[in-house]
Amino acid sequence: MTNPHRHKLFGGEVDWFTIILWLLLCIIGWFNIHAAVFDPDNPELFNMNTNYGKQSIYIFSAMVLAVTILIVDAKFYSSVSPILYVITILLLIAVLVIGRNVGGNQAWIPIGSFRLQPSEFAKLATCLLLGRYLSTQSTKNPNLGTLLTGASIVLLPVMLVLLQPDTGSALAFFALVFVFYREGYISGPWMLFGALCIMLFVLTLAFNQWVIISVIAVVCALGIYYFRKRRKAITSLIIFFVISTAYVFCVDFVYENVLQSHQRNRIDVILGKIDDPRGQGYNLNQSMIAIGSGQFWGKGYLQGTQTKYNFVPEQSTDFIFCTIGEEWGFVGSMVVISLYLTLLLRIVNIAERQRTAFARIYAYGVASILFFHFAINIGMTIGIVPIIGIPLPFISYGGSSLWSFTILLFIMLKFDANKKGIV
Repeated sequence: MTNPHRHKLFGGEVDWFTIILWLLLCIIGWFNIHAAVFDPDNPELFNMNTNYGKQSIYIFSAMVLAVTILIVDAKFYSSVSPILYVITILLLIAVLVIGRNVGGNQAWIPIGSFRLQPSEFAKLATCLLLGRYLSTQSTKNPNLGTLLTGASIVLLPVMLVLLQPDTGSALAFFALVFVFYREGYISGPWMLFGALCIMLFVLTLAFNQWVIISVIAVVCALGIYYFRKRRKAITSLIIFFVISTAYVFCVDFVYENVLQSHQRNRIDVILGKIDDPRGQGYNLNQSMIAIGSGQFWGKGYLQGTQTKYNFVPEQSTDFIFCTIGEEWGFVGSMVVISLYLTLLLRIVNIAERQRTAFARIYAYGVASILFFHFAINIGMTIGIVPIIGIPLPFISYGGSSLWSFTILLFIMLKFDANKKGIV
């Protein structure tokens, strides 16, 4: 039976439902960028001196890229993955030398009036090479050597991005842990252990380290008393206490000596340790005011006062969701969130129906990267995660992010359209 969402084109059955979701998000992005920087004295829709004028060019060029990707043979993307990975690594090195510093991050290479951000394309290259490498190991049992090699593929660009320093983009690569989980290289208990580490990390930041260590000591002491006749359990609890204590001290060290002062301040604002609505907490405060002022139905298109009077910083890029919340309200925000969730579920569905390991692994990489950006970007605008400065896929202003996410998505669609013959 033929799937109504799939039609033969470009040498295979293209999933048009996913393409429509992509196009809707791009259009929503353009209208909100227009609203974010709208000037009533200069109302031209395609003024190339404005962000929305430039974004219209980026969207059109993204469409050209999408069609080109669907025309090219699917095998090409597997064969070119090592070359693309090396190129992006060289670009990440180059940006440290010739890059332009914007907002404290040396993450852009100026090309005329355009700024190329290599870290966005590095995510694409990493997904491709990781998919190619792990797929060659798919006939073997998952082992530590394969996991370490795969992790190295991910960690190399992470280290280079951290040197910029662009913490937000670097963290996005860690979303690929879901790929390793899906392929059996990381088990459920280890994923749970990772979640507990994150929880302990947050608790260590929120409370005094000695309070956390004391609580762990009490829990372990109670466990030792309960399991007093079981030597292995007692040994495990002692080891757990030692490792947890060391981890708490490491978190405190990283917080004090690795994170920059503005990053520490942002975390403190999120955790409520400091109240600084005019300083470090200004961005978050204005963001939440804008979203909250939209209430249920929103103020209406081009009627957002927080947006119109530039109270929200970076309102067409990292904080574009504030414009959606203020002008479209709760209803509009939920529509956008629903579109993202539908897209993510669709990608997972596409991943599971692939006949080759490479296509499946790559598709899960796409889902992981998009989920991280979607969840963290919206989370930071409503104050549930620290502000780390990453774009909202397909909606935030910017050529590099729109093109990289589009290429990422459409290569997956090409694999799906041509299930047979992909390495």
